[in-house]
Amino acid sequence: MWPIVRVTADKHVAYCMGHHWEMHMPQITLPDGSVRQFANPVSVFDVAADIGPGLAKATLAGLVDGQLVDSSHLMENDASLSIVTNKSEEALPLLRHSTAHLLAQAVKQLFPTAQVTIGPVIENGFYYDFAFERAFTPEDLESIEARMAELASQAIPIERSLIGRDDAVEFFNGLGEEYKSEIVGSIPAEEDLTLYKQGDFTDLCRGPHVPNTSHLKAFKLTKVAGAYWRGDSDNVMLQRIYGTAFADKKQLKAHLHNLAEAEKRDHRKIGKQLDLFHLQDEAPGMVFWHPRGWAIYQSIEQYMREMQRAEGYQEIRTPQIVDMSLWERSGHADKFGDDMFSVTTDDKTNAIKPMNCPCHVQVFNQGLKSYRDLPLRLAEFGSCHRNEMSGALHGIMRVRGFTQDDGHIFCTEDQIQPEVSRFIDFLHAVYEDFGFDEVIYRLSTRPPNRVGSDESWDKSEKALADALDAKGLDWQELPGEGAFYGPKVEFSLKDCIGRVWQCGTVQVDFSMPGRLDASYVTETGEKLAPVMLHRAILGSFERFIGILIENHEGKLPLWLSPVQAVVMNITNNQSDFVEKAVKVLQNSGLRAESDLRNEKIGFKIRSWTLERVPYLLVAGDREVESGELSVRTRDGKDLGTMKLDQLAEQLTLEATSRGRKVLEG
Repeated sequence: MWPIVRVTADKHVAYCMGHHWEMHMPQITLPDGSVRQFANPVSVFDVAADIGPGLAKATLAGLVDGQLVDSSHLMENDASLSIVTNKSEEALPLLRHSTAHLLAQAVKQLFPTAQVTIGPVIENGFYYDFAFERAFTPEDLESIEARMAELASQAIPIERSLIGRDDAVEFFNGLGEEYKSEIVGSIPAEEDLTLYKQGDFTDLCRGPHVPNTSHLKAFKLTKVAGAYWRGDSDNVMLQRIYGTAFADKKQLKAHLHNLAEAEKRDHRKIGKQLDLFHLQDEAPGMVFWHPRGWAIYQSIEQYMREMQRAEGYQEIRTPQIVDMSLWERSGHADKFGDDMFSVTTDDKTNAIKPMNCPCHVQVFNQGLKSYRDLPLRLAEFGSCHRNEMSGALHGIMRVRGFTQDDGHIFCTEDQIQPEVSRFIDFLHAVYEDFGFDEVIYRLSTRPPNRVGSDESWDKSEKALADALDAKGLDWQELPGEGAFYGPKVEFSLKDCIGRVWQCGTVQVDFSMPGRLDASYVTETGEKLAPVMLHRAILGSFERFIGILIENHEGKLPLWLSPVQAVVMNITNNQSDFVEKAVKVLQNSGLRAESDLRNEKIGFKIRSWTLERVPYLLVAGDREVESGELSVRTRDGKDLGTMKLDQLAEQLTLEATSRGRKVLEG
């Protein structure tokens, strides 16, 4: 006898021969708050199809109760669901992950003896590592990319399945995939694994993935590089193919344009072209500054010194090498570990400082401090060293020896908010002078493992938030991302091609002053540990100069340019006047040079334009007679002629005004 089914609000109630039972009807809650009810377990795709065929076609995956899952995922119980399409925030990593599998499938079809290893998503793209008997060529990449496009057009379904660990080892051994078998063999035997199959290619992967390859429409393979198996230099060298993918070809085109711009702006290439600095194997991660590069460095240092003095900072200098016991007490020995350089003298282990903070506390500790001495602002252009992994080094952006524009403010809890507010104003003024007008603000709050009372954390987090709000700034909270010793605000810059660089920071520290015995006498005569605010604006001179070079494509504003003006003669008749003009400019504080080469003036102008010199000054017989110079900019603008003294005054005014185009109105 068939059961009689009665449909209620949320259940099927079935009756059969005097008995009844209940089957739960899953309720699916959508982002707009609406609820859809289904008689049976339902997949993400089914819900999308129930809403409309257009959404079903666009569905890539789903967020079920906040977890990203495949579109085939079945929901047996009540759940909240957000359909993931190309327009969703979660789409990009999903597309890139699936494109990495598409890359591996194409490689296996074209080069059957290649073995697959891993293929993760990374910033701005993905990669996949392969073991192959020869190096992949640029022509190979073209063939692989063409095969990927062919596979994508076939709309090959991507199917998920479960498999036991031992069965997975046997499966990949049967395919001759030694590396994949080794990965699987390192996983605990009790774990079930997931495989994803698309056509003739199957890969071990947690997923999720797009439903089929037709969703992979915009991708590009970018380069091949070497990579050691499991990142260990004792292992075999694999070949890593890099690529990127986007939701559509318009986004891909924009990204490739930015990549080309970034390549054109590469600070390493420009640094060599302009003779600013170099790096060499005998001192990995250490910068050799050339005269012109050092001129940029000194200009920034002198500027920051002037700005910090005006903000009430006292500049100090602390030792490079300090007994390891101080770093153990401060916690840096545990934090940095093997990243600290050390030397042994007199049977004692000393560390080359990786940070300046503990040394600043030692300066604070000299002499009894009163609440009247607070806030005390100390600053140092502190030279630090960290043993960064060689693979992480990148020009002057990521180095082992660097100088921080480091500052520490010792204050009371009540002074946190006004000091942070004042620092934000200071930071904005500096960034504006360097030509950055877009800043991103992130507030990182208390982590699970932390020091200090909840009351202190409440007060300091509120102080940081209030300081940001008082300035009317849009900021993002990063819950749990604070340091163990206190919350922090990070300030990131967006450059002219949209890249984001984290530079500035202000951090509240309840821990280090007490650990290093710092104290002050309160108004009531009690001794308390001060709060320590760690702050930086540039981050490090080396990295910030690299950012400046790339942002301006080497065309630094006048006040930062290593050579600010070049005076050129047309014939030998003007040589004396050129030398006189250079002296006048130099006496005005400008970095000026002469070019008296026996070359045509057009050649000289072109060569100095390539050197990115802001002002090109030309003297012919007419200019000598009138005591003037013909003025051109590196962008080719002709500003006519100007009297020498007037020109020196105008250029000096522009340099001291830091970026305002005085000569151009």
